[in-house]
Amino acid sequence: MKPTLQLRLGQSLTMTPQLQQAIRLLQLSTLELQQEIQQALDNNPLLEQEENEAQETSPIEPQDASQLDSSDAMAQDKMPDELPVDTTWDEVYSAGTAQSAGPIHDGEDSVYQGETTENLQDYLLWQMRLTPFSDLDAAIALAIIDAIDESGYLTVSLEDIQAAVSSEEVEVELDEVEAVLKRVQHFDPVGIAARSVQECLLIQLGQYSPDLPWLNEAREVIREHMDLLGNRDYRTLARKTRLKESDLKEVLDLIQQLEPRPGNGIIQSESQYVIPDVSVVKKGAKWVVELNPDSAPRIRVNEAYAAMARNARSSTDTQFIRSHLQEAKWFIKSLESRNDTLLKVASCIVEQQQGFFEYGEEAMKPMVLNDIAEAVEMHESTISRVTTQKYMHTPRGIFELKFFFSSHVNTEGGGECSSTAIRALIKKLVTAENPAKPLSDSKIADLLAEQGIMVARRTIAKYRESLLIPPSNQRKRLV
Repeated sequence: MKPTLQLRLGQSLTMTPQLQQAIRLLQLSTLELQQEIQQALDNNPLLEQEENEAQETSPIEPQDASQLDSSDAMAQDKMPDELPVDTTWDEVYSAGTAQSAGPIHDGEDSVYQGETTENLQDYLLWQMRLTPFSDLDAAIALAIIDAIDESGYLTVSLEDIQAAVSSEEVEVELDEVEAVLKRVQHFDPVGIAARSVQECLLIQLGQYSPDLPWLNEAREVIREHMDLLGNRDYRTLARKTRLKESDLKEVLDLIQQLEPRPGNGIIQSESQYVIPDVSVVKKGAKWVVELNPDSAPRIRVNEAYAAMARNARSSTDTQFIRSHLQEAKWFIKSLESRNDTLLKVASCIVEQQQGFFEYGEEAMKPMVLNDIAEAVEMHESTISRVTTQKYMHTPRGIFELKFFFSSHVNTEGGGECSSTAIRALIKKLVTAENPAKPLSDSKIADLLAEQGIMVARRTIAKYRESLLIPPSNQRKRLV
């Protein structure tokens, strides 16, 4: 068959670069948007950041030499205007800072700089270096510290540590490994390197004064009745220890002061910061949504470069400036479109969830993405992009926009109740329950049914677990 040319009429959907950029900016979080704007400022010379008016109008007042503090004055006196070519920065630094550093005396106690710790092992190694160990004991201590997990427990047996440290030249006894372990277990935090929860708690009790009330009884409970303590079987525990209910409560209060995971207090978790995109304030009887002006830097087209595009004589320069000018305008337009869409969607969410802002989570209405999509006349996928990793600052806290969407549960009267509202009701019931007789999932379902909310016991258990509320047998405690 010979190749031929044919003309056909048809329709196809194409995404322009401008539309692709607008969609990409729409789904970025605030922190990602800040990085995107900074990258655009670095790559496009026709974009510039708008300076704060206060910074532009307030000139920097010159400081008089008499107003400088001692360190500034010393730096002025010691630092020459011009340095010789062969001057090293070590010489300049030592000349200006030697006196402020202060002498270090041999008798001074070493202070641990906690902010330099990356993990639990670093903290324990720092203490090990300050402890007078022999070379062999230091090797054993190092092997023990390497075998400690994030919670602070020893993950290998003493026999394995003995085999790891022993060699043809040196034979390590198991008793020596045990002795070094006892010393490590009294490092901070106390109870570290324990082989069980029982051993960890007993080590911590050993740090208390022998005259402490209920100390011996607490040791007995941990040593002899750890299973009953874990199951919260207080009735059997009181019978076996022959303690009155009031006395047993004193013993349990002492045990609850102990830390079953001593390593968790040392590990530094990285803080997650959230910058709200919008804020909600009440003006009169109406809730108003406002964009956060500080969520991203404001940018504009550099007028000086824009004027060069009109006056440029070289065709190459003209093409370069005009192409970057067009990109700058597209980028600013995409940012404006993002802000308009975000404000429109957030305002619609607030309008739909008026009850939440007035009364809290119990008044939350069931709402899905399609409800907002129909209200603002946008596609559901657009609403999903707008509400992902976007946050709203309210008088009740900071919430992701996704928080306001939830499924519904039918009520007895034919209405609907939000799953978020049901979770709030479950939390309220558990908070108000009798600690000696906590509510079971079936009882919570019955109480909700009395309010016309029909929820299965299995659903109650799922909602309770999502709230990190333990089951009733684990919530039971003595009053």
